[in-house]
Amino acid sequence: MTTTTAPAAGAVAPRQHAPADRPSLVRLTVVELRKLVDTRAGRWLLITIGLIAAAIVTLQLIYAKDADQTFVNFFTPSLLPVGVLLPVLGILSITSEWSQRTALTTYALVPRRERVVAAKLIAVVLTALASVLASLAIAAAGTLVAGATGGAGTWRVEAALIGNAVIFQVANVLMGAAFGLLLLNPPLAIVGYLLLPTLWSVLSELVRPLRGPAGWLDTSRTMEPLFTDHLTGGQWGRLAVSLLVWLVLPMAVGLVRTLRREVS
Repeated sequence: MTTTTAPAAGAVAPRQHAPADRPSLVRLTVVELRKLVDTRAGRWLLITIGLIAAAIVTLQLIYAKDADQTFVNFFTPSLLPVGVLLPVLGILSITSEWSQRTALTTYALVPRRERVVAAKLIAVVLTALASVLASLAIAAAGTLVAGATGGAGTWRVEAALIGNAVIFQVANVLMGAAFGLLLLNPPLAIVGYLLLPTLWSVLSELVRPLRGPAGWLDTSRTMEPLFTDHLTGGQWGRLAVSLLVWLVLPMAVGLVRTLRREVS
């Protein structure tokens, strides 16, 4: 005999949960920006960058000739030390998932790793743009002080120089991020970023046959014209070739490595 069991009265059907929306790229970028200041290393690196830029302007106010105390002369010298330290921030941002062992959690929440990498790159680019704004603000403060204390205090600046400053800082921080993607280890990436271009510059000075290629591959040479307000077509070409070698190539290889690396 077959017995049929009727469903109990008032039985509740299992609730169907709607699939959770994936976080937007904007939200991921905000998270990565917060990570830059949440860590002790990132926070102190940002503070150091600001202090160095302010110290440069202060020294110029004390020791520079009155005629040299202009907005451009306050702004331009601050770009180089900031451009040296910003790539370290890019390296720390990219490698933090592996050095702090958070990759498993991050890539479980956002399985598409390229979205996380894109958010990190956008975050460091925004930081580079913010550094240019900070340099402009500090230079403006220096110009005001110079005008009040007898210095030249002139404000004339070409828009092209500010644009070149943006290119300089963004390119540098992305080169650091590229080395971070390639090596995925903070100390190794920092040493590699600082050592390899320097070693290439030294070798190009010592070995005569390398001096020709160095004009196209040595970023210390190809980026130097960015500190002016006018670049020729040849200078733009040399800059593009050097960035292709030191930025695009390591970033492409590093992106492939990051996407394929096993998370343990």
